[in-house]
Order: sequence, then C-alpha cells, then structure tokens
Amino acid sequence: MEITAKELAALCGGSVEGNPDAVVSDFAKIEEAGEGDLSFIANPKYTHFANTTGASVLLVSKNFESPGNIKPTLVRVDDPYSCLAKLMTMVAGMQPKPKGIENPVSIGEGTKLPEDIYLGAFSYIGKNVKIGNNVLIYPQVYLGDGCTVGDDTILYPGVKIYAGCKIGSRCIIHAGTVIGSDGFGFAPVNGHYEKIPQMGGVIIEDDVEIGANTTIDRATFGNTVIGKGTKLDNLIQIAHNVRVGENNVFAAQVGVAGSTHIGDRNRVGGQCGFAGHISIGSDNEFGAQSGFHANVGDKTRMMGYPAVDVMQFARNTVNMKRLAEFLAGQKNKD
Repeated sequence: MEITAKELAALCGGSVEGNPDAVVSDFAKIEEAGEGDLSFIANPKYTHFANTTGASVLLVSKNFESPGNIKPTLVRVDDPYSCLAKLMTMVAGMQPKPKGIENPVSIGEGTKLPEDIYLGAFSYIGKNVKIGNNVLIYPQVYLGDGCTVGDDTILYPGVKIYAGCKIGSRCIIHAGTVIGSDGFGFAPVNGHYEKIPQMGGVIIEDDVEIGANTTIDRATFGNTVIGKGTKLDNLIQIAHNVRVGENNVFAAQVGVAGSTHIGDRNRVGGQCGFAGHISIGSDNEFGAQSGFHANVGDKTRMMGYPAVDVMQFARNTVNMKRLAEFLAGQKNKD
C-alpha cells in the first residue's frame, strides 16, 4: 500500500511539515528506516534519530521540537503511537485471509460450520460446537465438545480448548494456548493426594487477546472468567475460579492463583504473582516481579516482594544500597 504524507495527516487528524506528496509504502524502526518507509517518534529518547534516519515520513507529536533541519517530512498528530497503531491495523486488514476447509479435519456430530469459516488441516472440532461467522481456525486446533466460539475470532495453530468452554467475539488466541485444562485441585487424604474433579468451565469474553503458551484452568465449579477487552501476554497462568475483569493488561509470566478476583483496567508487569483467594481492585499499576498476598484496593502503584507503594519501594532500594556502609560504621563504633 502506498500513501502520501498528506493522506496520512488526513487519516490521523494531523498536519504536514515538509513535502505533502512524500510517499511511503512500509513501516520501519526509526534507526533502520530508508526511502519509502514510515516511522515515528513517541519517546523523546529517540529524538536524535530524526537527524540520521532515512525514513521518508515521521509521525511525531504536535509539540515535537525538531532538532534542526531534518530530511523526513513530519506528520504532526496528537498521539503518534496511537496513529501508527491505527495505520498498521488498517494495513493488516487489507492482507488476504485464508478461506475454506483444508483436509484432513475431524468434525463431530451436531456441529455446523458457517460458510465463511477457515478450518486448517488436522484440526479437531468436537460434538455440538457452535462457531460464529468469519472465524479463522488454524491447523492443529482442538475444540472440545460443546465449545462456543464467537464471530471474527482467530485461533492460531495448536490452540487447545477443552469441552464446554466459551470464547467470545473478536478474540485472538495465539499458538499453544490451553484453555479449560483442569484446575490444580487435590485433597490430602491419609498421606497422599486425591484429585478433586474440576467440573466448571472457562468464559473468555469479547475482544480478549491471549498470547502464546498461556494456560487458563477450568473452574472446580462455576467458571474461570477473563473479562471483555483484557489482553494477556505469553506464558501466563490463570488458575481455577479466577475472575479477571475488563480491559486489563498482563505482561508475560504473570501467575494468578485460584479464586482470586481482579478488577478492571489494571496494568500488571511481567512475572507478577498473585496468591489465591484475594481481591484486587481496579486502575492499579503493578511493577514487574511484584508479589501480592493480601487484598489491594483501587488506583495504587505498587512494586516489590511483598508489594509496597512504588515510592516506598524506591526508598527501600536506596536504603538497601546504604546498608553495607551503615553496618561498617556500626562495626567501627564497636
């Protein structure tokens, strides 16, 4: 796709500084961009690349201060990153999508496939599965009996969804993810552990994206729930009977233990861990590798293990660095 700087500005509600007829046909990192590439500056740390980049057009904020005379045409917008995302989504939507049913596949009794489905080779669709319109199911996907998949959802290769789980519309589930495996439920009996049957399900609401090799366990009874608009990164573990609210973002390797409830619009850094049976509020920001063992309210910024207020964590870190000097001073006094 080719587009001019003037057309880009019109799409993003921006203005052009430079050649309005400059043409771009691809996206590139600012330090690697060449003629015909579109790049952007959203972080001030990258401003110096404006003097050296080979990009034809740069998306920048309206208050961007140009470092002298630069080669690229600037398109000034309110939010360069959001504008870039909009453009990339538009381009991705133009890419051809696979169609039809490949062979071999297995389709169980009572399952009716919509006409516009894509079903990749070696997929297994169980009995009485309900699949919406415009669904893409890539090779080696497993859908157990009684599953539901909403409209416009994409299941990438090797996704495994156990019986009875419900996937909403416009979801994206990446390769290797397992939804509906048994929760980690065992009862100690006379020195050994007996399995507690996991009889519940999993509900993934609309507009959820789940990264590769993430696991979401089915409930003991009831449902494990991932709320509308939530985005989960790769390699995340969500345990049985967990309820995650709407529009949360979890980075890689987060673990949530059983029966914990998490509210809406939380931003959770990588490798955070949540103990079981606790309640987390909404609109929180949690730094990477933080650990949570007790309830947390709303609109906090926390970090550390166990997690504390982010400013307290910073003070604690500084004090730890001074600890050796303090102990040496105490020893000299003695």
